[in-house]
Amino acid sequence: MESAQTIASNTPSLYDRDFYLWIEETLRLLREGKLAEIDIANLIEEIEDMGKSQKQAVRSNLIVLLMHLLKYKYQPEKRSGSWKYTIREHRRRLIEAFEDSPSLRNYLAEVFDKCYQNARKEAADETELPLHIFPSESPFTPEQTLDEDFLPNP
Repeated sequence: MESAQTIASNTPSLYDRDFYLWIEETLRLLREGKLAEIDIANLIEEIEDMGKSQKQAVRSNLIVLLMHLLKYKYQPEKRSGSWKYTIREHRRRLIEAFEDSPSLRNYLAEVFDKCYQNARKEAADETELPLHIFPSESPFTPEQTLDEDFLPNP
């Protein structure tokens, strides 16, 4: 006969069965101050993942933005409204992220050069221009990159 502890360990937790319900239950317990009843291990994991997700979103949006700025600068004959839209959209996403979490601006500064290197390679792939066409260091400053009115000249 199995012990109650063995049965409990084989039963999927609320976190595993219904994530959204787990969130609702965790919020309820927090609001009621029932801290001892909270699934702390999964709560910690989710909070850590939220931070990682925010950073990943900054990197992803920055790479797309830089890639389109490069394409705009180095392929002026192929400029399109779609490129302008993508530039505006990814700037908006970054600016909104910084409004919600101002400390992410510091993270952008930390990863700017690495993101530029990725954007440079992706721009070369997408345009089929040789990689050396795109400067090894960003021709745009972080401030220009986020400036809603900035578009590079060829």
